[in-house]
Amino acid sequence: MLNVVLFGAPGSGKGTQSEKLIDEFGLYHISTGEVLRDHIRRGTELGKIADSYISRGQLIPDDLMIRILDDVLEKEAADKKGVVFDGFPRTIPQAEALKELLLKRGTDLHAVIGLEVPEEELVERMLNRGKQTGRADDNLETIKNRLQVYHNQTHPLREYYTNEGKYLPINGTGSVDEIYDNIANGIEKSTGHKRTVK
Repeated sequence: MLNVVLFGAPGSGKGTQSEKLIDEFGLYHISTGEVLRDHIRRGTELGKIADSYISRGQLIPDDLMIRILDDVLEKEAADKKGVVFDGFPRTIPQAEALKELLLKRGTDLHAVIGLEVPEEELVERMLNRGKQTGRADDNLETIKNRLQVYHNQTHPLREYYTNEGKYLPINGTGSVDEIYDNIANGIEKSTGHKRTVK
């Protein structure tokens, strides 16, 4: 199995790069953002709770996120070659909980790919995305809140995973293909897993 985390600030390109990873490494994609948006769209109890945090640009509580993730791993990802986690973990307690979830399934996290993008470019990307997709959380005030939350709560994970020897810093600016090649080469070099031939 190959389990990787795509790590980076909002707007760093995690969703775009995870699609390429899924194709070439045969991984199952878990986007916590998509899972939560699906619950919100369907109006589930979980969706209502999540929406009360997300609409303010805040992170949802760790225990709630872990319950969702455990459920997805159990029902959707059990028979896959591995998983790419997109948007999770976002805090050190979540990172520790993820370690436990994977250990329970007899596996581990192999690499954390950090997409590093300057802040002014992140803001510009998300404002453009908001214009194109109509995503309600891509407005300047919410973007600034999300980046503040990221710096306070999520950025410490960079040091946490660096200390574990799992963090792969990747320059997140440039063409999508250039960035992806750097990611794929980093995974092959650090984990020994090869891209599957299409």
